[in-house]
Amino acid sequence: MSTALQPVHNLAPGANLEAYIQSVSSIPVLSADEERVLADRLYYHEDLEAARQLVMSHLRFVVHIARSYSGYGLAQSDLVQEGNVGLMKAVKRFNPEMGVRLVSFAVHWIRAEIHEFILRNWRIVKVATTKAQRKLFFNLRSAKKKLAWLSQNEVQAVAADLGVAEREVREMESRLYGQDLGFDGAQDDDDDTAYAPVHYLEDKRYDPATQLESADWSDSASSSLLSGLDELDERSRDILYQRWLAEEKATLHELAAKYQVSAERIRQLEKNAMNKLKKNLETEVAI
Repeated sequence: MSTALQPVHNLAPGANLEAYIQSVSSIPVLSADEERVLADRLYYHEDLEAARQLVMSHLRFVVHIARSYSGYGLAQSDLVQEGNVGLMKAVKRFNPEMGVRLVSFAVHWIRAEIHEFILRNWRIVKVATTKAQRKLFFNLRSAKKKLAWLSQNEVQAVAADLGVAEREVREMESRLYGQDLGFDGAQDDDDDTAYAPVHYLEDKRYDPATQLESADWSDSASSSLLSGLDELDERSRDILYQRWLAEEKATLHELAAKYQVSAERIRQLEKNAMNKLKKNLETEVAI
């Protein structure tokens, strides 16, 4: 296998998937003897160059496996990249003494990574938590013999085969027909009329008119409050300040001792002062 450097965009499925597929398809497939030699070098001597060649020669198989998950509404490039992670994990753990080809060993790791990615990112399957339900999600599509809805006999057969209730088979089948709509919509959609939530959700927090209105209301309220306080007598103003505006709030009994009246009288003065402030604010708003 050639060790020559290749363009980065050709080895990154997220950049250009078609170019990536062409690049990995052009990498020669290892023979059984070549694979065994490389696997021995990696397993016994931790040869990173051998690991690189093993990974590179099997990238085409990841693309093939990822294509079988195209019906889940997720980007094919993301599925391929997750499958590549599974391939690298398989190469790291591959034991050449087991007597099997790497692709047979790696397929389980590749599928496991793709399954986890789908469960993390596909809204429809996030509700599936039990092992039986996850198995149902990934096997129901292959269990269906036709595109039409399952008959009662087929539902019973699938439920018995997968070890789940018939009700769950019906529920999961209905979800498989659902569409998982992305927030930003399809990036390659040329139709300007295509629906995407991002086009219809509005963040009004940063609307200039709303910000100006909020700032004006705050200034007006502060001005009205100060104006209302000025109209109070000194004792009432001090009681409101000590009870509501001071950092260390005074109690009714402390103010009663200060003005040599009862705590109930302080409460009445506070209530009357608050009513005057409220009336003044309402008058300002009406104007």
